[in-house]
Parts: sequence; structure tokens; C-alpha cells
Amino acid sequence: MEAIVKQVQIVNNPAAFGRGCPYKMSTDPWQYYPPPQVASSCSLKKRAFSNELSVSQCRNSDPTFCNPFGVGHCGQQIGSCNGDVVGVHLQLQTCKAGRKKMCYISATARPMEMDEGSTMQADAKNLVEADVGWFDRFSRFSRPHTIIGSALGVTSVSLLAVQSRADLSVTFLIGLLQALIPALCMNVYIVGLNQIYDIEIDKVNKPYLPLASGEYSLSTGIAIVVTFAAVSLAIGVYVGSRPLMWALTVSLVLGTAYSVDVPFLRWKRSAVAAASCILAVRAIVVQLGFYLHMQASVFGRAAVMTRPLWFITGFMCFFSIVIALAKDIPDVEGDKVFGIHSFSVRLGQKRVFWLCVWLLQAAYTTAVVVGLTSSTLWTKVAMGVGHIALASILWMRSQNVDLKSRAAIAAWYMFIWKLFYAEYILIPFIR
Repeated sequence: MEAIVKQVQIVNNPAAFGRGCPYKMSTDPWQYYPPPQVASSCSLKKRAFSNELSVSQCRNSDPTFCNPFGVGHCGQQIGSCNGDVVGVHLQLQTCKAGRKKMCYISATARPMEMDEGSTMQADAKNLVEADVGWFDRFSRFSRPHTIIGSALGVTSVSLLAVQSRADLSVTFLIGLLQALIPALCMNVYIVGLNQIYDIEIDKVNKPYLPLASGEYSLSTGIAIVVTFAAVSLAIGVYVGSRPLMWALTVSLVLGTAYSVDVPFLRWKRSAVAAASCILAVRAIVVQLGFYLHMQASVFGRAAVMTRPLWFITGFMCFFSIVIALAKDIPDVEGDKVFGIHSFSVRLGQKRVFWLCVWLLQAAYTTAVVVGLTSSTLWTKVAMGVGHIALASILWMRSQNVDLKSRAAIAAWYMFIWKLFYAEYILIPFIR
């Protein structure tokens, strides 16, 4: 095996790691997220590494250290920062199979640890760091805000099928897991596939994602999405629930059509088609597919559209449109370059931003009215007070967003997802 160490350049930015040292290592074009702020000065030396080191050279050279777990560590002094000695931490990022196994290593600056202890301690520490690094990369790849949204959505609409305390049984729990596990696997497939076809766009819009940053190779990304899609469909077939299988299959088809760059597909290029895909999955497939799975396949009841189900499907249509519009507001720069004609590119960020706010305010107003017409007191209270509170929070939060700041818009978009989570917490109260 050969270890390839990319040439490291010192840049005048604060470290993304360590004790806040205002310098970091950059392996251009790799970038770190969140973006650094203006730095103070540090005393630095020259570049720390050459282009290539074989494993044998790495083991025998000072100060670089490689161990059997495949994680490199180096304490090469490159300068000082606020009294701390700054060193370099090497961590194995991705491996690509071929005639020779090539391993790519990234470098980041942090205060140097002068005493690493024994080799065994160093190996154990490096193994832990490798495990943490793997989890961090996979977490970013799976887009955790979408995973949380899917988990809450499936759980919430499943609870809508509960008619009495007796329904909260082991049967319900098994039925929920039968839906939840393949749904989350399909979520990973959809967001992962999008990253595979958006590598160049994400280098501009989302450089912290593993494929865009180079932490995952393309083959690794493909292996992950194929595996998770296969597992999702296999569970659906094994469970034998028609509504569940319908939900998974439609999600697979629409997720593929949204991202895959082949003739007649890559629907994300069209603002209307992209919004329609997101609306279909988030508003219709999740509500109907997983509710009917629980209602008909698990509880064995008639597959009927209830008043709460009609309401939440309509409400989530509004919310899904907002998510489809809002997700592109921070990404205008990259979308323009790569010909993605989103509504934010066409209409401008400010118009789309306020359109999202007013769509959600209209949805919340409707929810309050529906809640007050319910015959159940706790539904009136939960729906009325809950949606008035969410509408007020949204309005106040939206007044202070700097639409010229990409970071501010991105933070507001993640706030919209929190409102999305809150809605799924209220849904089981609708009766």
C-alpha cells in the first residue's frame, strides 16, 4: 500500500480544529466548514510535507508516524500560535481500490502534542480518531437534517393510525420499525445519489460534503447508495406490506429522476419538476404510504382517508413547497454556474425568501382554523396554541435574516427544518 500525502500549504485563516489557533492547513481545493473568520497573526515556517511518502518511508521517518490501523500522525513543528506550538495531524480519509491501493490523507493544523506516550497508546488514540472521522463523514454524507425529518415523519403519521391505548403494543412497535428502517435507508440513497451527480456543484455550494471535499471517493459514494437502496427494498419485500413497498418504490423512482444526469431525467434542472419531486415524497408518499402501512397492513383495518390524514397531507404540501424553494436560496452562486434554473436563480433570493415565509404563515393560519373546528379539546389547544406559537417564531426569526449573507440564509433554512420537525410533533394530536 502507498500513502499519498497531498502537499500542505499554510493559509491565513483560523484553524477549524484544535484550540482555536487562527491558522489552518489547506489541501487545495479541499475546504473546511464552517468557513473561517479573519485571523490574527502567527509565526509560521515553510511547507511541512513532500508530495509522496511510501508506508515504509513513513514508518522510518521522523516525525511522521504510521501504524497498522492506517492512520498517520505527524508532530512536525511548523510554527507557533499564541504561545502554542502548532503541529500537523494526519488522518486517513479515503481509499481507492486498484492495482495498488491508494490512500489519500488530509492534514489539519492543531496545537502539537509534545508527548504522545507509548506506541500502543498512540495506536489506540489514532484508531478512535479514525472511528470518529468515519462517523463524521458518513453523517455529513447522509444529511442528518433530512434523516431526522424522515424519522419524525414516519413515526408521527404512524401514530395517527393509533385509535386507543391498546394499539400502542409490540405489534405497533414492530410495524413502526418495519417502516422506519427502510425509509431511512431510502433517505440515504436519495441524498447520496444527489451528491454523486452534484460533486462539482457542491464544491461551490457545499464544499464540506464528503464527495465534494474528496474525503469519499466516487466509488465509495456509489457503493453506499447502492447498498442502502438494496437494503431498503429488500426489507420492503420481506415485510410484504403493499403500502410500504409502494412508498419505497415511488421514493426510489422520484429520487433517481431528481438527480441522475441522463436524457429526460435530472429533474432538478427545472424549478417546477424539482419542487414536484420533493412535494410528492415529503407531502404525499410519507403521509399516505406509511399511514396506510400501519392502518391496513399492521392493524388490519380498512384503508380509509381520515380527516386528520387529509389535513396533514394538505399541510405538508405547503411545507414541502417551502423546503423545495428555501433549499436553493443559499445555493444561487453554484446553481447559476452549472445551469440549475431554480426559483431563486429566476426570481431572486429576496422574493423567494418572503414567498416561503408567507406560504408557511398561510399554512399555520389554516391549521389554527382546522384545530378550532375540532370536537376534541386537546386538539383545539395543541393545534391552536401550537401553530400560533410557530407562526410567531417564524415571523420574528425572519425579520433579522441578512439576505446578503450566505451563512445567514443557510442558518434560516435549517431553522425551517426545525419548524418541520415541530409540525410532526403536533400531528399525533390531530383528531
